[in-house]
Amino acid sequence: MVTARARPTGLPGWVFVPAALGAVFVLLPLVAIVARVDWANFVPLITSDSSRAALWLSLRTSAVSTVLCVLLGVPMAVVLARTEFRGQGVLRSLVLLPLVLPPVVGGLALLYTFGRRGLLGETFSAWGIEIAFSSTAVVMAQTFVSMPFLVVSLEGALRTAGQRYEVVAATLGAGPSTVFRRVTLPLVLPGLLSGAVLAFARALGEFGATVTFAGSLQGTTQTLPSLIYQERVTDPDAAVALALVLVVVAVVVIGLARQGRGSTR
Repeated sequence: MVTARARPTGLPGWVFVPAALGAVFVLLPLVAIVARVDWANFVPLITSDSSRAALWLSLRTSAVSTVLCVLLGVPMAVVLARTEFRGQGVLRSLVLLPLVLPPVVGGLALLYTFGRRGLLGETFSAWGIEIAFSSTAVVMAQTFVSMPFLVVSLEGALRTAGQRYEVVAATLGAGPSTVFRRVTLPLVLPGLLSGAVLAFARALGEFGATVTFAGSLQGTTQTLPSLIYQERVTDPDAAVALALVLVVVAVVVIGLARQGRGSTR
């Protein structure tokens, strides 16, 4: 039996005008950065000791914070998508709060929690553990602002996938852990990958919470965004060159994620 092929419905012509304006609004500042780069001294500007230290610290802490986002965010998204309980809406709003919270406020909240005189910081200090203004604080600040991106992406994927295959697996005798490992996770792998990459990219560009909670000490807590902020006053050419590096790294990461997501389809 031959079935009629679905025809695309098309789009109204006026949609392309605001779409084009939006694209120009996003791309024009990037073009301005490229035009402002001192290409003759680009390599020396991005290979200085401080630049290499900041880039390496940003990549290292962003990778660790992404792992933490996966370890903590995946169970959180599963609970929010697959269960119903009183107060769930409030909990979801609180989990997603860092998405809209000013990063500086997030950094202050972390400081008043884990700082030397914070809610838990005094206990840690008594044990000889200092978290604030350390590399650990950088990871915690990045995890705090990045985790909602993974939770939102994965929860949406879980709700879209539904529970049909999980119900079938459970009917065949698979336990909850087996269903989660062999059915649920493979089913939402593209969403998980997309969320992890978004979290990594967000961690890579994190600035406000990191500076407030961890400071900006070269080699220890000075990430690439904080170095760019510092250099914009003392050496604008270096700041522009490093900003371009950050943009290129982010574009490469997102491109790799899209390629990986496409291969899983």
